[in-house]
Amino acid sequence: MRYSFLVDTYETERLKVLSVWSMFRDEDLPVRPHPADRRGRSVREQMVHQCMSENAWCCNMLGIDVGAPPLPVEETRRGFVARYAEDSAKRLGVLKSKADDAWWEEEAAFFDVRRSRAWVMVRRIAHTSHHRGQQMAMLRMLGRELHSNYGPTADTGGLAANGARVVYPYPDEHSLLAGGPKAPLPGPGEKATSERP
Repeated sequence: MRYSFLVDTYETERLKVLSVWSMFRDEDLPVRPHPADRRGRSVREQMVHQCMSENAWCCNMLGIDVGAPPLPVEETRRGFVARYAEDSAKRLGVLKSKADDAWWEEEAAFFDVRRSRAWVMVRRIAHTSHHRGQQMAMLRMLGRELHSNYGPTADTGGLAANGARVVYPYPDEHSLLAGGPKAPLPGPGEKATSERP
């Protein structure tokens, strides 16, 4: 299938969302980028947006309704992780069943225009990645350590060019959902964590 790369990408992107959410603490949820500026979403509001937005896009643009409320009953970190894990796994199952290129190439409503489902899926993945980057910046502002998401971080050894490793907080989705201690981080090491030391 020509568009299997989109399904594969969604599969890894949903895990990246869960991984970033696992790095927060419950007391982080009300925190905003600037405490006196309500324009910046709180950590909780970012999680709400991810759940609501992905649900709306999938239902209204891709025709994928998992038949579940998009938000958890209890808006805790673990509640958001569990809700998103369950719903995105169901969406992934539906996407895996769409092996016909024609389904991906068929146009669907994208707000006030029409685009192919493949185009909509690329935009969904980009939208999710954008907000995940905002959340990772929030983790840094909170003074939290960052495990890998796309590659090494300052906490996993710095730059890949200097031999830094990729260290995910959990080895797999099951371990992430179970919680428990995350993988230990080696720290930044002796070399600069930026290309501009």
